[in-house]
Amino acid sequence: MRKHWLFASFIVLLLSVGMLVVPAAAQEGQPPVSPQGLTMFTTYPSQVIGLGESVTFDLKFRTDGEPEIVTLETASLPDGWKVTFRGGGKTIQSVYVQPDETVSVNMRVELPEGVQAGVYDFRVIAQGKKDKAEMPLTVIIKEKLPPKLQFKVDLPTLRGTPSTTFRYSVVLKNEGDEDTTVNLIADGGNSFLMHIKYAGKEITSLPIEAGSSKTLSVEAEPVGDIAAGEYPFTLKAQSDTAETTVALTAQVTGRPDLQVTTPEGVLSAQATAGKETPLKIVIRNNGSAPARDVELTSSNPSGWKVTFDPARISEIPVGNETEVTVTILPAEKALAGDYVLTLRAKPADASTASADFRITVTTSTLWGLVGVVLIAIAVGVVGMAVSRFGRR
Repeated sequence: MRKHWLFASFIVLLLSVGMLVVPAAAQEGQPPVSPQGLTMFTTYPSQVIGLGESVTFDLKFRTDGEPEIVTLETASLPDGWKVTFRGGGKTIQSVYVQPDETVSVNMRVELPEGVQAGVYDFRVIAQGKKDKAEMPLTVIIKEKLPPKLQFKVDLPTLRGTPSTTFRYSVVLKNEGDEDTTVNLIADGGNSFLMHIKYAGKEITSLPIEAGSSKTLSVEAEPVGDIAAGEYPFTLKAQSDTAETTVALTAQVTGRPDLQVTTPEGVLSAQATAGKETPLKIVIRNNGSAPARDVELTSSNPSGWKVTFDPARISEIPVGNETEVTVTILPAEKALAGDYVLTLRAKPADASTASADFRITVTTSTLWGLVGVVLIAIAVGVVGMAVSRFGRR
């Protein structure tokens, strides 16, 4: 009996210890059990608005208890403020909440005229039959800055030739607290066609949000062949209540424009096969910049030799010309006729200028005399033969 009594006492002791340990383990190792009841929350319980604006809160409701109808109301609402609850596109005063489902309600707060800037606190109360939830909300009213526009450009002055399209990267920022739409105007005068682009597309107006920036590409395309110099132009952004401008400059450095011709302007000459013939040409600079290190070359008919004196010109100022002697040596066996000789002038910093000359080649008069003599001899021989053999 004593053994049975000891065994029974041991079992009771184990059960008692187990009852103590299990709750402790549940407290330490198990997640806490959420209390049942109504929950109300919003992602943005404190919002900043400007004078004259309204504000909207997105309220959400959830319950861990029994389904119930919850009535909505506010407390500590400032005088003159108006609150409207909307759900499913309708104005509501209550919401049906059930477990495992979140219900959204839109609460719009309209402010009266003349409200002052400041911080305003109030509460939303959700009252059910069994549960109740409250949530504090804050509206901060500030005097909003009107749209304020500002341009920023890192490189307002660009340099190029008369054929360069000048491209500027310009940042337009709205430093105010209100969104706006701006009209964009670029004036390039009579010398440039202006293009304003955003995201690769040409535009004339652009919406810009409060506090945001837009990067524009402004292109100035020269009209025709413009002279060297500085060309300023203006970019303007204008809205109903704000305006800003920025000055841009295109520095046109100019370029040489060479012409290959003769003093008389005649692009033709005569030459004799196998003999050197001098030809006077002029290299004229009609451009807007000096032509430097001008190299003279030619394209010759087969077997011809052409040399230049000088063969290279160090510089031809704007509006000036340099005379060059071209020595032409047609091939010794060149046939009489017209040939095309191309003469070129290539400056170091510009494109090549060229001209085609028609060269009329004649054969040597010595060979003509020899031919006449040979013909005369042949005629004499034939005459003598006819005379001698004719008598027989």
